Amino acid sequence: MNKLQRYIFLSLLTAGALILSILEGMIPLPYIAPGAKLGLSNIVTLAVIVVFGFKDALLVVVIRCVLLMLVATNPITFIYSIVSGIMSTIVMSVGVKYAKKFSLIGISVLGAMTHNASQISVAAVLFGTVNLYYYLPILSFVSIFTGCFVGYTSIFVTENLNKTLLRLRREV
Repeated sequence: MNKLQRYIFLSLLTAGALILSILEGMIPLPYIAPGAKLGLSNIVTLAVIVVFGFKDALLVVVIRCVLLMLVATNPITFIYSIVSGIMSTIVMSVGVKYAKKFSLIGISVLGAMTHNASQISVAAVLFGTVNLYYYLPILSFVSIFTGCFVGYTSIFVTENLNKTLLRLRREV
């Protein structure tokens, strides 16, 4: 795969992650705790980590966060999004590279927990209180279910993305 094809794939995956983020904002979820979400854009992030690597995944996350701020959110939401996106990408990348006993489902759960812990940490800094950490056990529990969903979906996306890239390499 040449550089142009790689950038085209990454651009399409970034657009997909952005669309999933926007759609996720439209899905009404039962009120569990502030910040509880499905994490649909992490499907793309995890797939990019597996197929393309950490640097490309980080690029996709940063561009998605910036575009999401410009299209649908505000600068405060951007701070939560960029910090938690980068932190969860780092943890999932380390998990993919070094934790060979974990499946993508386990790695996704770790990413979801990291995402929530990062958001709580950002909120604690912005609001100047550590009391927000009381939400962390609830969000961590929710992360198990959302992480499993994202992990299962990432397996499907990763397999199909690898098949597509393999076909593309044969044609070139």
